[in-house]
Amino acid sequence: MRPGIALFLAILLLPAYVIRGNERYADVTVAWDGSGDYRSITEALGAMPMFNYQRYVIFIKNGVYNEKILLDRDYVTILGESRNSTIIQYSQLRSDWQTNPDHIGAAVINITADDVILESLTIRNTQPQMGPHAFAVYGTGTRIIIENCRVTSKGGDTVSLWNYKDGMYYHANCYFEGGIDFVCPRGWCYIRDSRFYENDAAAALWHAAVTNKDQKLVLNRCSFDGVKGFQLARHHYEAQFWFLDCTFSETMADEPILHFLYADEPEKNRPYFYGDRYYFYGNHRTGGDYPWHRDNRDYWPKGLSPSDITPEWTFGGLWDPESEKKPAMTGYSISGLKIIIFFNESICVRGKVILETSTGRKLIFSEGVGRDMLAFTAEIPLKKKDFMYPLVITSGELIGNTASVKERCITALVIN
Repeated sequence: MRPGIALFLAILLLPAYVIRGNERYADVTVAWDGSGDYRSITEALGAMPMFNYQRYVIFIKNGVYNEKILLDRDYVTILGESRNSTIIQYSQLRSDWQTNPDHIGAAVINITADDVILESLTIRNTQPQMGPHAFAVYGTGTRIIIENCRVTSKGGDTVSLWNYKDGMYYHANCYFEGGIDFVCPRGWCYIRDSRFYENDAAAALWHAAVTNKDQKLVLNRCSFDGVKGFQLARHHYEAQFWFLDCTFSETMADEPILHFLYADEPEKNRPYFYGDRYYFYGNHRTGGDYPWHRDNRDYWPKGLSPSDITPEWTFGGLWDPESEKKPAMTGYSISGLKIIIFFNESICVRGKVILETSTGRKLIFSEGVGRDMLAFTAEIPLKKKDFMYPLVITSGELIGNTASVKERCITALVIN
């Protein structure tokens, strides 16, 4: 019984984290004082399964962790105890790493995996120089979330997520600080309710839409401040900027977004087919607005309104990190005591998962961790009447694996 049978999930949502007692869910805990499973994040990452197929949460207790790390396995969450007191720091210039490279990377946190979440942390590159590239976060993965974090550097390119082909990034409730181009995504990026501080009289933002016209950087309800004369944004290649309901301090220079060209090295300049794509709505500057950031909805794509500018729209329908939709069942099959349930995304399995039918039959999870199909074993052969009412999860948890702001936990399956 596969496609052709109407199937749907009746799923209740839990909060953005699972509560056990007074603690948030974690697979392992890191504590510098020895009160956790590991003393360093590096140790915790080294103890992970070599092949990780589902969400793995590393909880970091308050403290200062002087290390840089590499996240090279999908579905990893680095969760701090508190934004201001859980601190990961390291002193690293990009140029020094290029001279003496190691396997970890040139940033404090280096990401080569997909569906990574960084939450409730301070991440800072402590090198003291103003100007040179000094990454706090560098990445080439996609579907990366940074939420409720402080991410700082004195150098440029503080947050450099550079998957120019299919990189998608979501940031919310963060504080970003750095030098030139200190938040500089390549690909798609949506940032909301965040603060930016520019340490240099240079551009705070940079964007590149190198291979796809639809790639964009969206800033919603963000505030910008910095030293006197700081500029808002620039780009070298094709780019697309959206600013909605943002505020700018009086120290921001009266300089429109700049398309930078290499006058002395013209071979570095790339084709500029789409022209300037800078979109503004509801933005204001303390001390008076500049003409170049006034509303320009007459320039927007036809029929598009400010309420349409959502994360899902930003990512072209490929990802919605704010979605509360549950993993959807797409089919099932039964063979004797074995039932396989198919989903529209991979599923994280936590604990011993048991389903129970309305007739009291138990289905025990047997295999499929991190897959979009899960196998269960029944106590006795199942009959049609066993699926007339919801299958309730009485033990364990089934959770959507794709990176999202809220965990989307399944509590019951309804099969018609």
